[in-house]
Amino acid sequence: MRVRRTVVQILAALLAFTAAPSAMAVPPPPPKPSDQEIQDSKADRDAKAGKVGELTNRLAEAESKLVDLQAAVELKMEDANKALVDLENARDIAAKARADATAAKQEADAASTAIEQVHEDVDEFAAASFRQGSTVGSMTAFFGAKSPRDLLDRAALLNAVSSRQLDALDRMQRARVDQANKDSRARAALDLANEKQAEAEGAKRVADQATAVAEQARRSQAAEAVQLESFRARTEQELAEAQAKVGGLESQLQRYREWQAAKQREDEERAKAAAAAAAAQKHRPGAKPSRPAPGRPPVTGGAVATVIARAISQLGVPYAWGGGNANGPTRGIRDGGVADSFGDYAKIGFDCSGLMIYAFAGVGIELPHYSGYQAKAGRQLPLSQMAPGDMLFWSTSGRIHHVALYIGNGQMVEAPYSGSRVRITPVRYGGLVPYVTRLL
Repeated sequence: MRVRRTVVQILAALLAFTAAPSAMAVPPPPPKPSDQEIQDSKADRDAKAGKVGELTNRLAEAESKLVDLQAAVELKMEDANKALVDLENARDIAAKARADATAAKQEADAASTAIEQVHEDVDEFAAASFRQGSTVGSMTAFFGAKSPRDLLDRAALLNAVSSRQLDALDRMQRARVDQANKDSRARAALDLANEKQAEAEGAKRVADQATAVAEQARRSQAAEAVQLESFRARTEQELAEAQAKVGGLESQLQRYREWQAAKQREDEERAKAAAAAAAAQKHRPGAKPSRPAPGRPPVTGGAVATVIARAISQLGVPYAWGGGNANGPTRGIRDGGVADSFGDYAKIGFDCSGLMIYAFAGVGIELPHYSGYQAKAGRQLPLSQMAPGDMLFWSTSGRIHHVALYIGNGQMVEAPYSGSRVRITPVRYGGLVPYVTRLL
């Protein structure tokens, strides 16, 4: 019996040694590069590193030209956007001034008509008194009375003229002067409103002309932009190939070293399993699988989450200059230049400031349709305090021309430019103003 128990224990140890670690068996080793191959690969890597640096610099120059060109066009388009908002405000003010002037003139005309009617009544009475041999306000009006009743009637009539009509005439005369003054002030306000509207219309024309000039510059450089994009693609391809060649043999050597480490771990595990099996009197119980640690739940709820969710819900919606309001994407408008060349007026979508209007409308915040005004709509904080829900702005020569919403982890959501769509992209720091605007 003792011999049989010993045989069983030896068999169990052998089984544990050969079968238990089979689940982690290491595959055959990959080929190990020679020392000469390693040296050659390092020399090639150094040569490619210089090429990669050159390509990276050329790519950065190409990106800078494209960004500057797009920024100039965006700036002119936002100037036109601002001029359009100011023009609409000036037209509203002028319309109210016209309505006030019309009402004041009607009141002045009514006062003049009433004065004329009282004048006619007085003149008629005076003429009747003259025909009867009396004058208004004179004692001779009582002479010739045929009876006491007639005398009282004449006295009452004269009193009515002196006490009521003449007093009413005086009051109405003062009212007419007041109405004339009111009419004069209303006309002055109308003249000022018309002047402001004319200035706003002039600013809109100037902005439109500037946009047309920027568009012409963009058209003249269209061939260069196409070449830069093509150069960018070729450069990225060359960079990827250079990086792949540099890491070729070193990656192979790393894989061999990883295989060595895995093989060593496997041998150690086999030895431990064999020793444990030889000493055990019964089968070792299997370890219970551990539960994965619960992940951190996503941030939900709150005004910031609502604003970000509304913006992200519009991913893929076309860019349309002038498009977007509190209810969602709208048809774009004509700008006489860049947007028209992309057919934005026929698209349903957002521009950069329109997307912000829709996002913040979800928490009851109203924003103007101009990025320059949106930058002043809340607290301005340093970029170092950037937090999800903040608005980011880009400027050229100190003038803001683009806005996006920061959503965290170095990412932002934006409606970038004509011909594109609403997207999530890493924050661009070129041209970024040194502050964020926080509304929440």
